[in-house]
Amino acid sequence: MAVGSASFSDYSHRYSPKTFTQPQKFACLVLKTFFKTDYRGICQILSELSDLRAVLGLKKVPHFTTLQKASRQLLRAASVRRLLNRQVRRFFRRRRKLRRAAFDSTGLQCGHASAYYTRRRAQNGEKAVFYRPYAKLEAAADCATHFVIAAFAQRGPRVDVNRFVPLLDQALGRILLDSVLADAGYDSEPNHCHARERRGVRSFIPATSGRPTSKPLKGRYRRRMKQRLTKDYGGYGQRWQGETVFSMSKRRLSASVAARYYWSQCRELMLLVVTHNVMILLCVVRFSTEQDAPRIPLLLEVPVSCRQSKEPGLGVRPGSRVADKGDAARRAG
Repeated sequence: MAVGSASFSDYSHRYSPKTFTQPQKFACLVLKTFFKTDYRGICQILSELSDLRAVLGLKKVPHFTTLQKASRQLLRAASVRRLLNRQVRRFFRRRRKLRRAAFDSTGLQCGHASAYYTRRRAQNGEKAVFYRPYAKLEAAADCATHFVIAAFAQRGPRVDVNRFVPLLDQALGRILLDSVLADAGYDSEPNHCHARERRGVRSFIPATSGRPTSKPLKGRYRRRMKQRLTKDYGGYGQRWQGETVFSMSKRRLSASVAARYYWSQCRELMLLVVTHNVMILLCVVRFSTEQDAPRIPLLLEVPVSCRQSKEPGLGVRPGSRVADKGDAARRAG
């Protein structure tokens, strides 16, 4: 409700029926994704939970067609960009630059037929079923907090090499980045040039695309990646945080898209991203309201093995490897 109130006006038109506000409809759509149900299912849940209706300020339960039409209006491309802008501003507040961001893409099923059913049907001599088109989600996430700062929705399978520049530009439109970590699917010399020379962002991408050859690679940055890129170089070992973001969304929300048409699938994917960010915001708000809880930025920015704080309960144990290194550094200094 807070994110919806900051992104949408109460009513879309001065002559609207004024039965439900746009933030209320947006909250119902987020709850639909959170409860892993459809429009009819969330209406049934709202009819049974009076306390939830009271929190949302609903005097009556909306019809399922009301929410279906609201998804077309509230989940347009411009509206989703505005939602992500508000979420990034609300989450990072005064922070203007992130240390690392992971770029990655994943595919979601466009149906509910399991892979086991498809494989057994092919083994029994029946006609094999291949679900080639799938919903594809591209996202840029903060490696320290798993918060999605940029996202695109489309239909796969498609290559990722030409999606690096739009994803980077969208992310830089919301917050500054120090380095970008991506897999080999984004490997391209123009992508490195755009990131490093035009936008001032360090890019780390394995130079493994193309046919194997013994000749030296073309391009200054691709040769550098081939020679130096390891898990420790530029913190490239944190690229798997992008995989963690997709794992969190698929396990907690959904690994498939129930929509049938292209634009409906895109709206469902972007609603998945917005709901994922809302869940992280809710965890931060709950954790920060506890009396004895430490500050959230400390836990999100500092790795577990390197937490050193003056607050009780967060200091490094005496005699540990981290403490010994810190004492040795202080004595050397």
